[in-house]
Amino acid sequence: MSKVDEITRESWILGTFPEWGTWLNEEIAETVVKPNTVAMWWLGNMGLWIKTEGNANIAMDIWVATGKRSQKNKLMKPKHQHQRAVGCVALQPNLRLTPCVIDPFAIEGLDALLATHSHSDHIDVNVAAAVVKNCPEAKFVGPKTCIEIWRKWGVPEDRLVQMKPGDEIVIKDAKIKALESFDRTMLLTVAEDVTLKGNLPPDMDEMAVNYLVETTGGNIYNAGDSHHSNYFVKHGDENKVDVAFVGYGDNPRGMTDKLTSSDVLRVAEELKTQVVIPLHHDIWSNFMADPKEITLLWNYRKDRMKYEFKPYIWQPGGKFVFPDNKDDMEYMYRRGFEDAFSIEPDLPFKSFL
Repeated sequence: MSKVDEITRESWILGTFPEWGTWLNEEIAETVVKPNTVAMWWLGNMGLWIKTEGNANIAMDIWVATGKRSQKNKLMKPKHQHQRAVGCVALQPNLRLTPCVIDPFAIEGLDALLATHSHSDHIDVNVAAAVVKNCPEAKFVGPKTCIEIWRKWGVPEDRLVQMKPGDEIVIKDAKIKALESFDRTMLLTVAEDVTLKGNLPPDMDEMAVNYLVETTGGNIYNAGDSHHSNYFVKHGDENKVDVAFVGYGDNPRGMTDKLTSSDVLRVAEELKTQVVIPLHHDIWSNFMADPKEITLLWNYRKDRMKYEFKPYIWQPGGKFVFPDNKDDMEYMYRRGFEDAFSIEPDLPFKSFL
């Protein structure tokens, strides 16, 4: 049989996806975190992996699925949260932009899988299945709505940890604190037969939380999909925040779902963080944004506003170590060729160089 006859759609998919294979899984596993530091990797969207010097491995909001894949149905799902918000009916053109940089079925050594809320790009059945099978000690941590979804999927009851603002859980040398979420879109995410107009919204504390992960290397705040709220001030006053992750994007006309560049700076100031890192801008084609706009605005304002934080522009799959990288401002992937000329080149003439 010829090579082309052996190739099928299935062999192409299995040989190609996830696009990074186990590259990042191996990097995370091999990383030894130095004393008084904490390492983080961006897994795309709001996905985040945190590794401490005590080898606590905590992941949040890992999502390895896709957005829209067909235009055949031209209509949005009835009573979708965005339809409720702005009264739209046309199919949302949210195509996934970022490749899957981690293989969920190669995840090992995970101590806790966290979800900030139950929107489908923050909680993933594939990840849940892989973690249940490969990480028998891992806890599934989230608000009530996430716990209900994991339970429905078959995650064992003794591995579920329901959190609401004020709750805490200790994972090795890390303490995870649940704080209030300000994800107003989540309040519109209810069953299709529920009418919200003229009625009180559901309880946010059961639907979404923000997290503070306290480690010996620094404290990490994850705002999930929170919109701006003045209450960030209280979180910043009552907690030491070193690195803050926020959801950023360019909102389409008529929709407010992500923080703007100005909002990002405002949240960073309110949290009194040292570093603010925008996420989520990478994933959806219709919310795509350039995070360098944040840096531009920060440079314009920093002297007048006396900012005591810096923005950091990350890339999916990239590694960030606090405090080592806190002043770097921007990430660049490893470029390789560090060992150039460590052996004699095989060249007919040196002039080829």
